[in-house]
Amino acid sequence: MREKVEAALAKIRPMLEKDGGSVELIDVQGTQVKVRLTGACHGCPMSQMTLKSGIERIVKQEVPEVTEVIAV
Repeated sequence: MREKVEAALAKIRPMLEKDGGSVELIDVQGTQVKVRLTGACHGCPMSQMTLKSGIERIVKQEVPEVTEVIAV
């Protein structure tokens, strides 16, 4: 499952990199995915929206087993 999540994040990264940020996979625990927002995304006021509306939505679409994406 980790490989599937990493592949989904690879699709998301170019969009984040356009704004000077990125996302890094930290861990997959059961159906939860833990990520770290980096660059301009780290500490951005819109980061929670990016996480839930963007990253989580796409990861769940690509890997249906995932129930939640959490920023650590």
